[in-house]
Amino acid sequence: MDTLHQSFTVKFSYDVFFTSALFDPNNKLINDFLTGSNPSTSIKKILFVIDEGVTNTHPALVSQIKDYFIQHNQTQLVQDILIIPGGETVKNDTRYLDRVLEAVNNHGIDRHSFVAAIGGGAVLDMVGYAATISHRGVKHIRIPTTVLSQNDSGIGVKNGINYFNKKNFLGTFSPPVAVFNDELFLSTLSDRDWRSGIAEAIKVALIKDQKFFIWLEENADLLAQRNRAAMNYQIWQCAKLHLEHIRGADPFESGSSRPLDFGHWSAHKLEYLTNFEIRHGEAVAMGIALDTVYSNLSGRLSTEESNRVLNLIQKLGFELTHPLLQVQQDNSPILLGLQEFREHLGGQLTITLLTAIGKGEEAHEIDPALVKKASEILQELNQQTAHNFSSSIL
Repeated sequence: MDTLHQSFTVKFSYDVFFTSALFDPNNKLINDFLTGSNPSTSIKKILFVIDEGVTNTHPALVSQIKDYFIQHNQTQLVQDILIIPGGETVKNDTRYLDRVLEAVNNHGIDRHSFVAAIGGGAVLDMVGYAATISHRGVKHIRIPTTVLSQNDSGIGVKNGINYFNKKNFLGTFSPPVAVFNDELFLSTLSDRDWRSGIAEAIKVALIKDQKFFIWLEENADLLAQRNRAAMNYQIWQCAKLHLEHIRGADPFESGSSRPLDFGHWSAHKLEYLTNFEIRHGEAVAMGIALDTVYSNLSGRLSTEESNRVLNLIQKLGFELTHPLLQVQQDNSPILLGLQEFREHLGGQLTITLLTAIGKGEEAHEIDPALVKKASEILQELNQQTAHNFSSSIL
């Protein structure tokens, strides 16, 4: 029998918009986008799903959205706006996924309509997953409200939920049709959440852009002091570097390499071990510290550069490590994260390590003894920092 061969390419294109006061009636940005999308289609619908934490800190948001679509009525707003919990809770419990799917079904959201998610990365992940499995793909819009989601997770192509106690075990690669970053959502973040997202900027600078790392060093105090201009630049530059990487050779991660997850293998495991009491960005900062010291111990990275990374992490207010990152034996819980990381990607283990600030390389083997030594060094440094802080306030 003859063989039939099929091959085709699907083009994905979307914009990340930067704005302020997105739902101010005088701000026509989202209305112009909605009315310009498939203009030949009859009136479209839009369903909003909002992070409960956002509605708590922005109590007028729901009424602002409804007023906006009264004035800009070319798109039909679903009046039943869903409010769901934020954080990993929404990815761990499938009843929230079911609520979004039921709303898509009950309100007749089809492939020409939109599901818009407003919230942190976890809400965007879950709602994006719901949208892409509904009707084999409903258009989804992301409106990130945290530093972490505006500069990293919210602007990418991945969606998912946690399953079998594994992070993002169920998920899809499906880009949003648009992302709207509104700086005003950042104004109500706690100091902890404000800082948390900067970890992803450190990460992408370390593997992609030495000049951006130097900028982070020079502006660490401004970022820690919640300077809006500094934060806006950090988000824009970090988002730019992430987008450039995503549109590279492997946007849907068909290989076993995932350099944008530098520092993440231990971070993902630590989140679970702490029952998500540690924020993702906090865990990533600790994971970066661990992989940086490992890079130094394995002869890849100079001690001077390793110290610069650790100094920046601490200057921004992060802890360098956590007791659960201690490695006492080969079957320590944190080392299981290496196997889970490999299973998630498939193929051989591939971890990005640093050869210089701004440059990484792939490693396919990790020495548990060096991981143990790196964790011990970080535990000691953390204790010294805590002691020095205690002495300074006595």
